[in-house]
Amino acid sequence: MAFKIESNLLDACALAILKRGDTYGYEITQEMKKRIAVSESTLYPVLRRLQQEQLCRTYDRPCRGRNRRYYSITEKGLEQLTEYRRQWNDYKTAIEVLLEDAKADRKERDDDDE
Repeated sequence: MAFKIESNLLDACALAILKRGDTYGYEITQEMKKRIAVSESTLYPVLRRLQQEQLCRTYDRPCRGRNRRYYSITEKGLEQLTEYRRQWNDYKTAIEVLLEDAKADRKERDDDDE
């Protein structure tokens, strides 16, 4: 993807995945990788930040003789996700208008040239 993904957008994506249900870091990374280019080394600081901001919580569960750290969204995280979605829709609409306006301007110029 040609566009840089800012930290708030990564936060929003991680929270959206957690809203679907508790899961662990590797699964969150794999889910994101299906749609955007992100590495585990990028994602784990995001998860730590979400935890520090009390937007998610962690708990450990045994898995094959080891503990696996699971993440779950908090009530505060759900509220933040709602706000991120609102902001995303406003941002997306503004960008679409700019891009469509540029397309319309080009068409007008092309029509004027004829």
